Amino acid sequence: MKQLGLTGSIGMGKSTTAAMLRRMKLPVFDADAVVHRLLAPGGRAVGSVLACFPGVSNDRGGIDRKALGARVFGDTPKLRQLEAILHPLVHRARRDFLRGCARRGAKLVVLDVPLLVELGNHRHVDAVLLASTSAMLQRQRVLARAGMTETIFRQILARQVPDKEKRRLTPYIVETGLGKAYAWKRLREHLRSIENDRRPALWGKNARNRVRYGNHGSRSHDG
Repeated sequence: MKQLGLTGSIGMGKSTTAAMLRRMKLPVFDADAVVHRLLAPGGRAVGSVLACFPGVSNDRGGIDRKALGARVFGDTPKLRQLEAILHPLVHRARRDFLRGCARRGAKLVVLDVPLLVELGNHRHVDAVLLASTSAMLQRQRVLARAGMTETIFRQILARQVPDKEKRRLTPYIVETGLGKAYAWKRLREHLRSIENDRRPALWGKNARNRVRYGNHGSRSHDG
């Protein structure tokens, strides 16, 4: 069973690409969705998060993600505390997902994991699919989001591997700004290549290529 890592910086169309992959009947592990469940009322991470970050609960008994984000954004020690709570639980969910797919005989699965490259998870997949578009369209998309500002956008970009570096490291790129028909066509072509390729992965478990980047954190703003 091959593992395909899906990546793409904020505003590049990663979420749309993940939805397309689901429509193609591929199993997709959505790490952000797992975190939502962990922080929802009754979620396994709620108690631990509140113990470390009092006052970030919502009126339903879950975690107010915006309040939590404001508490940890730009504060590396607090961010590391949060990661120490969430990452093991997300890892367990991913492991269970992969085991279930293997039992069902899946040949290719998709891992939609925030900051795949920045956290080094690209080293553990067989290939990486990059959702990308122009910097101008990326900017338009991001600044149209509710609550987004130019300052926040710059801070997020500073914590992500630049798109041009990711482009140099994988042949599997889906341009999301050239229309849906083009994106579907390229996605199908890439999946055929990945499924039929018998060589060691360019990015994956036997890859020699490595990304160089600076002080990138682990905020999940890459979709």
